[in-house]
Amino acid sequence: MADDVTGGGDPGPEDDFQELIRQLFGGAAGDFDPEQLSRLSGMNIDPAMMQAVMRQLQGAFEGADETGISWDMAKRQALHIANQEGLGVTAGQRTDLDQAFALATLWLSEATTISELSSPPATLTRGAWVEATLPVWQELAAPVATSIADALTAALSEQAPEDMQGLVQGAGRLMRTVGGSLFASQLGQVVGNLSKEVVSGGDVGIPLMPDGEAAILPQNFADFGRDLEVPEDQLALYVGTRELAHARLFRHARWLRLHVISQVTDFARGVHVDTDALEDLATRFDPSEPEELRRAIESGALLPARSEAQDAALARLENLLATVEGWVEVVTEDATSRLPSAQRIAEAVRRRRAVGGPAERALGSLVGLEIRPRRMREAAAMWRAVTDAVGPAARDALWDYPDLMPSAADIDDPAALVARLEARARGEEPVRDEMDDALARLLAGEEPGAPAGDEASAPPSEGDDPGDEGGAPDDHRPV
Repeated sequence: MADDVTGGGDPGPEDDFQELIRQLFGGAAGDFDPEQLSRLSGMNIDPAMMQAVMRQLQGAFEGADETGISWDMAKRQALHIANQEGLGVTAGQRTDLDQAFALATLWLSEATTISELSSPPATLTRGAWVEATLPVWQELAAPVATSIADALTAALSEQAPEDMQGLVQGAGRLMRTVGGSLFASQLGQVVGNLSKEVVSGGDVGIPLMPDGEAAILPQNFADFGRDLEVPEDQLALYVGTRELAHARLFRHARWLRLHVISQVTDFARGVHVDTDALEDLATRFDPSEPEELRRAIESGALLPARSEAQDAALARLENLLATVEGWVEVVTEDATSRLPSAQRIAEAVRRRRAVGGPAERALGSLVGLEIRPRRMREAAAMWRAVTDAVGPAARDALWDYPDLMPSAADIDDPAALVARLEARARGEEPVRDEMDDALARLLAGEEPGAPAGDEASAPPSEGDDPGDEGGAPDDHRPV
């Protein structure tokens, strides 16, 4: 093959490139022959850039999975940042927070019927939080990491000469590792920096901690309360109550954790790299200044505007997280009503979210996901109306099954949800709506678009047999 390219026995550019690949995969020391690199100019490949890439990949390639992503690199990066200024948990901090958790457990049991956790809450260092939450971050980030790796592979294939396509295809795994290593480094930086801000396990809003586990990071807790001018014991009680409420909910509604994570990953799978931005960056990329590429990935500059499908996925996710956070806020408010500073602390938490808390920044840089706090306030108002109307037991029962959970329409119109719950409490049949009628026609074997007849549209009367010709089945649609 080399003879065909050069017309003789001397090595050509392809042979030089293949030799570089062999050095990379063979674990060479990383000092490539300058003359060999200079010959790459015959293929319109910048030798300096290739050398920089090769040096980086030699360390990054180890530990990469089948997708080319080195999650071990992300973990090392995150732990390095978390432990730089990380402090251990003192015996006094652990005792104070354990006492706050114990009292918060009692108060929370008065405000919700959802049962206590089976394992005691924990006090974590920043590094321990990274260790505990990184598996979920990896699951959330994997779709975007794969998209970036695919884009880099495609860009190489498009720019390489036709006679190099076979070699480029053979180096596909190599290029996936380029994108994977860059994204793993970004993930490590995001999670590491986040470990310096989060106060508790549920602070981000999504279920990062293992199922049924609650935790507070004493070092960050102290930083959060430093400027609030609130007694530390009151702050610990409030934060502990909120963290326990979040953990209890996800432990009770076993389906909810998977539901939230799948919604985030559904959004992330729709992320595609902006090839124009990638090509523009490549034309002015300076190997001596690799931070430019890193900054582009971290800032989300390579992620294009959201598609319509992503906008729809984002709306679903916003409503879901708002429903969770609204419940946590209302239950925490009721449980901490004895605290003189409860309202002041709650306002500080809401303000922190409104200006863009840790979750917004982390998810924004990783998957281009921005979560607005507006729906959280509306969801909290819905849960307050439900609690006042039917009490904690009927309210908490809405988490028993996915079909019972309030919808986006319920957040917009809490009065309709309250009316249905009050009717159920009185033992009355719920008011039928268009969905009930459509379901009745479907089960009766009618065409979906057919107009509702008298028998199909009317509620079944006493004594009707659902199996009779043309009869509608009993309405067991959950409220």
